[in-house]
Amino acid sequence: MNYVWKQRREGGGWLSIWLIRGIGRHGGRGIARLLLYPITAYFLLRRGDERRGSRDYLTRALGRRASLGDVARHIHTFASTILDRVFLLSEDTRRFDVEIRGVDKLHAQLDQGRGLLLFGSHLGSFEVLRVLARQRPEYTIRVVLDKAHNPAMTQLLDALNTEIASTVIDAGQDGPSIVLAIKEAADQGALIALLVDRTQPGDPAVAADFFGQPALFPTAPWLIAAVLKVPVCLAFGLYHGGNRYSLQFEAFSDGIDIPRQQRAGAVAALIRRYAARLEHYARQAPYNWFNFYDFWDTDIEGGDSERKHDGHRGHGIPPAAPVAIDAPMADQPAVDAPGQDQLGQDQPAVDQPAVDRHAADRQQQGIRRS
Repeated sequence: MNYVWKQRREGGGWLSIWLIRGIGRHGGRGIARLLLYPITAYFLLRRGDERRGSRDYLTRALGRRASLGDVARHIHTFASTILDRVFLLSEDTRRFDVEIRGVDKLHAQLDQGRGLLLFGSHLGSFEVLRVLARQRPEYTIRVVLDKAHNPAMTQLLDALNTEIASTVIDAGQDGPSIVLAIKEAADQGALIALLVDRTQPGDPAVAADFFGQPALFPTAPWLIAAVLKVPVCLAFGLYHGGNRYSLQFEAFSDGIDIPRQQRAGAVAALIRRYAARLEHYARQAPYNWFNFYDFWDTDIEGGDSERKHDGHRGHGIPPAAPVAIDAPMADQPAVDAPGQDQLGQDQPAVDQPAVDRHAADRQQQGIRRS
């Protein structure tokens, strides 16, 4: 898998994002959409890595060699959803025609006062999730976001909606702090949203078939769900052109409980299920795939396996280390948390979620949102 995306600069940079924001808010969405054509041309002509990543993916998804026009459409779709963030994060959702499916199961979980993990991806717009706030304003939505990786978008969020910005769980903190923050939000009955499709160098990961070839997916989100025993729901916010979106929810688990002896196989099975659903929706809306890099690890052979990627192609990948949630942790309040045995360790359960910082820090990048 190519990890160069992590070091790439933000496309267009701070100035272009804020220019779109200003024109969108003061000139309207229609005028701002005219800017998407030169933006598309810029990426098409100047960003060769993204262009090649797009063509490789589209060739798989479309079942034919992707043309330059296909790539342009792909980039334009992405740019359209970035523009719409200005309005969705401002909670100006009435201008959009959003078809919502499967939301009843999500409501049923949250109405019980239980927290819920909402797993999304870089397929479509995750920000369209904000339409839930209009339907059910009593819901608390917490988003896990790596603020340091995308500073321009972080500043944009701060400017557009300070209330939403204040609820972000920063994935740039150390691993134990992230886990504790997610647990506290779940205990308060919040919906915790994070993206779970990208892995990074050093991340524990599992290979699963995706468009006919193995690709790596991070294990950390699934291990956290198992530790906290929080229900998991999948969300796919697909853009269909103009002002039309569809927001699809799928109940994935009422609470993941993985016995120690079955941890590796159970996590791999969960990721295979997730990869199959991700591919299903990617085939429905192929131009909504916004991972503009080599997503597939062509050096993986033999199907699904647990791996820890070192960021170099062709190198051996040792087995992934589990999230450790039971070692004594300083400077953290005592709360009820699952014991280490729930993640396959031999330690007894204790009353505070003391986290092995080294193991958790190795896991934290797997739940970062870029």
